[in-house]
Amino acid sequence: MARPGGRSARVQEAVHTAVRELAAEVGRDALTVPQIAARAEVTPSTVYRRWGDLQALLSDVAVEHLRPEAPPQDLGTLEADLQVWAEQFLDEMASPAGRAYIRDALLGDPDGSNAGQCSAYAAEQIDVILERAAGRGESAPGTETVLDHVVAPMMYRILFRPGGQDAAYARLLVRGVLGT
Repeated sequence: MARPGGRSARVQEAVHTAVRELAAEVGRDALTVPQIAARAEVTPSTVYRRWGDLQALLSDVAVEHLRPEAPPQDLGTLEADLQVWAEQFLDEMASPAGRAYIRDALLGDPDGSNAGQCSAYAAEQIDVILERAAGRGESAPGTETVLDHVVAPMMYRILFRPGGQDAAYARLLVRGVLGT
């Protein structure tokens, strides 16, 4: 198991940074492990030993990129908080970059752990929103209900029916789960 700090963390950060920089410079499809290793100032064997192959590395970078950087906004009501979060989630995930990260996260995920981690990120954000609502005395659905009725339909459309996802669609899903 990798230590949370030390050399392992420095290697991970250097390699992840190299992937992001090179993908921006030459495109994701042109990436190679030797190229990434050179940019990260590690040996290719370090990359292969830690990640196994390029797809597993891209998947790891994608999962890290999909991690939310901040808690969801607090706008004072469950409906407002959930609508803004859902709109932002849909906008980010449906963008070309978001779709590429989703694809990478899933392609290098033979055991489903990356998908589970991405789902956990969404659940954690929803938990924050629902806990705030409960603290204000608002009635709220459970996290799994929001995942099933807001996140799951958005992800299905992003993956299998691209196009037509907009803020109005996100608001429609939120109103449906809240019964408003």
